[in-house]
Amino acid sequence: MEHRGQKYHRGRLSEAIREEIETILEGELGDPRIGLASVTAVLMAQDARSARIMVSVAGDEAEAERTLEGLTAAKNFVRHELAERLRLRRPPELYFQIDRADELESRVDELLGRAKKRGRKKPEKKEP
Repeated sequence: MEHRGQKYHRGRLSEAIREEIETILEGELGDPRIGLASVTAVLMAQDARSARIMVSVAGDEAEAERTLEGLTAAKNFVRHELAERLRLRRPPELYFQIDRADELESRVDELLGRAKKRGRKKPEKKEP
C-alpha cells in the first residue's frame, strides 16, 4: 500500500519534470530531427525510477517518427539536465512516446457526427 505523501510527491515531481523537459525542448536541443513538439504528460512509475514522457508533435506521421528518434537520441542529455535543475540524486529513466489523444478524440467526434447524420434516434413513445 502506498503512502499518501509518496503519491503527492510523485505528482509534484512529474509536473516539475514536464515543465523542465518542455523548457529543454523549446530551445536547448539542436537536433534537426526534433520538430515542433510539446510535452503533454509525464507518467511516473510507482517507484519513480522511470517516466513515460507523452509528446504531442505538430505535423504528419513521418514528422512524429523523426521527432521521436531525435528525442530518444537526446534522452541522456535531458536526463542529465533534469538531475542538475531539479537536484535529483537519481533522475528517472526517460521513455518518450507520441501522444495520440488528439487524433483519437477527433476520430471519435467524426464517428459520433456520422451516427447523428444517419438519424439513429430512439423510437418515440406513443401516449394513450
